[in-house]
This record gives sequence, C-alpha cells and structure tokens, in this order.
Amino acid sequence: MLIALILAGGLGKRLRPLTDKTPKPLIEVGGKAVAEWQLEWLVKHGFRRVVFCVSYLADKFVERFGDGSSWGIEISYSVEKELLGTAGGLKNAKVFCSGTDKLLLVNGDIITNLDPKIVISSLEGAVGAVSLVPLPSIYGVVKFDAETLKVREFREKPIIEDYWINAGVYGFNCEIFDHLPEKGSLEIDVLPKLASEEKLKAVPFKNVFWKSIETYKDLEEVEKFLVGGGERGLKES
Repeated sequence: MLIALILAGGLGKRLRPLTDKTPKPLIEVGGKAVAEWQLEWLVKHGFRRVVFCVSYLADKFVERFGDGSSWGIEISYSVEKELLGTAGGLKNAKVFCSGTDKLLLVNGDIITNLDPKIVISSLEGAVGAVSLVPLPSIYGVVKFDAETLKVREFREKPIIEDYWINAGVYGFNCEIFDHLPEKGSLEIDVLPKLASEEKLKAVPFKNVFWKSIETYKDLEEVEKFLVGGGERGLKES
C-alpha cells in the first residue's frame, strides 16, 4: 500500500499572526486548508496511508482529520516532543513505515499537481528521488542588445527553465532511515551527502502547478490562481 508522510511540524514564523493559533498546513487558501489540498492530491494518486509528522499545535491536526475515515484513508500522526527538523521528523516516523519498502515524503507547505507516483517509480538504483521544478523568477526579466541597448524582450516573472529547484516531494526506499540523524535538516545534512554518493535521483517536472506557501504574498498568489479557475486544473491534472 502506498504511504505518504507530510512534514507538518514547523512554526510558520513568516505567516504570523495567522500561525499563532493555526499550524501553517491548516491555513486556508482557496477555501481549503493547504493540507486538505494535499490530501485530495494524494488520494487521487492512490495513496491510502498518510502520516502527518507534527509538533507545533499537533492536536489541531488530529481534530481536523481524525483517523482519516472521512477521507476513505488511514491517517496517523508522528508527534515530535520537540522540533526535530525535516530529517529528524522523518526518522521519528520510522515506526509507521514498517511493511513498506518505499515511501513518499511531502513538505507540508506546498500545493502542486505533479504526479507523485513518478517520483516513487524513479527510485531504482537510488536511496532517494527528489522532484524538481523550473525556477520561478520573483522579478521581471529584461533582455537587451549590449551594443545598441535596445530592449529585445520584456517578461514579467518568467519561469527560468535553465535552473531547477527542489519541489519538496521526495521518494525514498527504507534505506533512508540509516542515513538520518535524530535531529537535523534533510536539505542540509542528508541530501547533499546522498548526492555526493550518487544515491539521489532527480525527477524534473515541467508544465505543472507548484507553489510553496511561505509568506503572505505566496498565499495571495495561490488564492488568485485558484479563484481564476486553477482549482479545476489541480483536480483534472
């Protein structure tokens, strides 16, 4: 059975005061909590077991989702007594991964329609697979002729397809638990080492929706996308 773990233990400091009483994955955008968008996405792709890795305001998740029966899935909670970081949070959830040889790990602050099963299926010959999306520029880009200084192209906040960023959706086989510290960062302490050992695969995605919600501006942009008809695109992709 496919299992997905959602990293949902962070404090969401940049979204205060919204996160003073609500964990970031439960903040609503487009009429639903971020975590609800994620659950819909996971269920659509066949995941029937979901584990929330929680710490800050952990009870809020249990109150919201319970055992998952209302979603037709099994939801469990890996509770961190203290913040363990993304690597420690995953290691803390090892007990929930018995009986499976592969798992999906998702950052708790993203909304996307990329196919997570492609990430899982890319694991052959590797310990981990990391999804990538083209870098979205936060600025408008201007191209001009260096000699005449005439503007040749003006693009507002384009996708820069020559550069890729971590999309926060990972596939791992169970060997990953041997590489995890009790406390620490997946992105700083684990993935660079796996890459240096050639145990990490890249899974690039183009032409997908992806947004990490870290600031109020991010919330506004996702809200605008969903209100403009993007919700249908998320469901149909």
